[in-house]
Amino acid sequence: MQVYSDSSQASEGTGRPYHNLSVTKDCIVRSFASDIDPEELKWHQDNEDRLITVLECGKGWGFQYDNELPYELEVGDLLFIERHDWHRVIKGEGELVIKIDLNDKRFFQQEEH
Repeated sequence: MQVYSDSSQASEGTGRPYHNLSVTKDCIVRSFASDIDPEELKWHQDNEDRLITVLECGKGWGFQYDNELPYELEVGDLLFIERHDWHRVIKGEGELVIKIDLNDKRFFQQEEH
C-alpha cells in the first residue's frame, strides 16, 4: 500500500494525484481531475493542521477520516484535518477543487475552546 506525506510542492509529474492551481504561504487551491485513477487517491497524512473548503465538487466525491465512515462532499463544506491524522479523498464524477487554509488561526482557536 502506497502512502505519502504531503509537502504542498506538488505539480505535474510529481506523482501526486492533484494539481495546485495557486500556492501562497497561507493558502493552496488544489484540483483533482475528473479522469484521475481512483487508485491514486491514497490514505495519507499532512505535516500541518489544515482547514479545507470545498470550492467545486462533481457528484460523488467523498472524504474519509481514519476509523470513520466516508461521506459525500458538497460545495461549501469545511473540513478540519489535524496534523498527522490519516485521511483520504474518494473519487467522484467531474472535478474536485479545494482551498487549503494553512494558517486560519481564527478557526484553529475556535476548535481549541
